[in-house]
Amino acid sequence: MTPCDLDTSVPDWIIDHPQTLAVFEALGIDCSCGGKSLGYACRVRGLDAEAVLAKLRQCLSDHEPI
Repeated sequence: MTPCDLDTSVPDWIIDHPQTLAVFEALGIDCSCGGKSLGYACRVRGLDAEAVLAKLRQCLSDHEPI
């Protein structure tokens, strides 16, 4: 598993962290998006990329095993 950031493709986010799929769906981000980066997908949807990244990281921390 690689660290995910704004340069990571949306499909790679989902492959590495399946729990993030719900966040992408809720924000209307195309989950295939031709393998484009999270940053690009956010720009296309008019979303604040840093805010989306924060939501994804929150999702990951909420699903950490205890």
